[in-house]
Amino acid sequence: MQLATGQIIKNLIPSEPVRINRISRLGSMTSIHYSGINTSISNNKMLSNEMLDKLEIISEEGMFDFSGDPERFKLFAEAERINSAFQFDPLFAVNCSVIDPLPHQVEAVYKYLLPLPNIRFLLADDTGAGKTIMTGLLIKELMMRDLAERILIITPGGLTKQWQEDELALKFNLPFKLVNRATFNADPNIFSANNKLVTSIDFIRAEDVL
Repeated sequence: MQLATGQIIKNLIPSEPVRINRISRLGSMTSIHYSGINTSISNNKMLSNEMLDKLEIISEEGMFDFSGDPERFKLFAEAERINSAFQFDPLFAVNCSVIDPLPHQVEAVYKYLLPLPNIRFLLADDTGAGKTIMTGLLIKELMMRDLAERILIITPGGLTKQWQEDELALKFNLPFKLVNRATFNADPNIFSANNKLVTSIDFIRAEDVL
């Protein structure tokens, strides 16, 4: 490998690529004075021939070029846009879910629940008022903000499948795993091995489960 001043290389330091400012040979060792591309921090490092072989030249001209795959760059940019969309869209979960929420549902989630530093609420609206929609919106917003990682939903026995498939998966595109006697017997560690689960009240209170 032929190193020269102005080249940008990686693997010299673990945190970032660097630009070679000066290079000199000292006996069997090579001295490289460099500046970090991201931090601009300069330093000097002595390398043996074996260490030199691990370096990789990013640009011969001393700057990044545009020879990368444009389709992969587009996918990366789109992923970053989606990942940070909640910062600019005040109703992000509403706009990326298959729902038509009512005003009181949006108000409950975005005016009263999300602004609080600690969310500990009991939703006690009447039957049919849309508590499921509120819960789905809240969960999705918390997940997109990296504020909720492990979630356990406990429902009446006859509603577990409905919550998993019709509500969470279909309306909010949230993949939750169903836990019942069959899945628990097949994998007793299912609660620790999965972060998003749906189970029933009757099952979760069984002695061998608790």
